Amino acid sequence: MIPYGMQEEVLDQMVTNSGESLRKTAANAPVLLVFLRHFGCVFCREALADISKRRKEIESTGTRIVFVHMTENDIAERYFIRYNLEKVTHISDPECNFYRAFGLMKGNFNQLFGLHSWIRGFSASVVAGHGVGPQMGDGFQMPGVFVIQNGEIRESFIHQLSSDRPDYEELLKCCAMD
Repeated sequence: MIPYGMQEEVLDQMVTNSGESLRKTAANAPVLLVFLRHFGCVFCREALADISKRRKEIESTGTRIVFVHMTENDIAERYFIRYNLEKVTHISDPECNFYRAFGLMKGNFNQLFGLHSWIRGFSASVVAGHGVGPQMGDGFQMPGVFVIQNGEIRESFIHQLSSDRPDYEELLKCCAMD
């Protein structure tokens, strides 16, 4: 997790696809900051589909959605469009510096390939139709979700398994009517 006192510095370094710092993006509204796995990962695709389905509800609360990914912005935008997330705000982090700054680690064998992840992976890829694709980024990088409000992390979901599925609406309850 970002050490106290470094939060503003890291938020300033995180520049979105529109050229605005994350700190400025989060200045007037809560931000749902979603660190994705690589776009070829079935759980990354599932997360995009989940957020796409809930986008209107999330944004209707005044919350801005910002994704962090490990590819070039033009590649990322193709995936966002595929999941009906056009014009979404995102940050490219191919070196995973921001992942580390937020305390997101590399996954171990069980976290990435354990029985639970295999079962969920089959369900998400075959049953739900998310499929798998080429690895684009660090295949060992674990994802996470943070809610930032007034420059502070108000809530977080740190994946214990690559297959974990956050409840985005529950995470945002911390910002309701503050």
